Amino acid sequence: MCEYCGCQAVTAIDDLTREHDLVVNLIGEVRAAHAATDTARMAELARQITNVLEPHTYVEEHGLFPMLAADFPDQVMALQADHRHIEAVLGEAGGGAPADPGWPARLVETLHLLREHILKEQDGVFPAALASLNPEDWDAVDTLRATVGTLLPAPGR
Repeated sequence: MCEYCGCQAVTAIDDLTREHDLVVNLIGEVRAAHAATDTARMAELARQITNVLEPHTYVEEHGLFPMLAADFPDQVMALQADHRHIEAVLGEAGGGAPADPGWPARLVETLHLLREHILKEQDGVFPAALASLNPEDWDAVDTLRATVGTLLPAPGR
C-alpha cells in the first residue's frame, strides 16, 4: 500500500485500501490451496473474494471512476475491463468448484491480474482522486459506500 501521498486519510480510500488488503490476503490463501490441489477450497476463497469485491467495485465504478473518467478515460476503461474479466473468472465458482480442469490455473492467472490491478488503483487512481476530487465528491462517494456497505470491520477492530 502506498503511504506517500496521504490518501489513506480519506475514509473512502482507506476503506478501499483495506478491502484491497483483505483480497491480497485471500489471494495468498488461493495460492496455497492451488499448491495443495484443493479446488474446492479455491472455489470457496473465490466466492469470498467476490463478496469483498462486489461493494468495492460498485464504489469504484459508480463513485470514483465517473469523477475521473473525463481526465483519464483510457485508464478508467481499462480498469473496468479488468473488473469484468475478474468477475467472470471468480463467478465460475459461484455454484461450487467448477468441473473445468483448466479453471484452477485460470483463477491463479486472473488473481495475478487482480494483484496488478490493485497496484494500479493504489498507485494511480487513489492519488489521482485525492488530487482531483473536492469535498462534495468525497461526500458522494461516502454516501454511496453507506448504501452498499462493506465486509470490513470498523477501523481499529
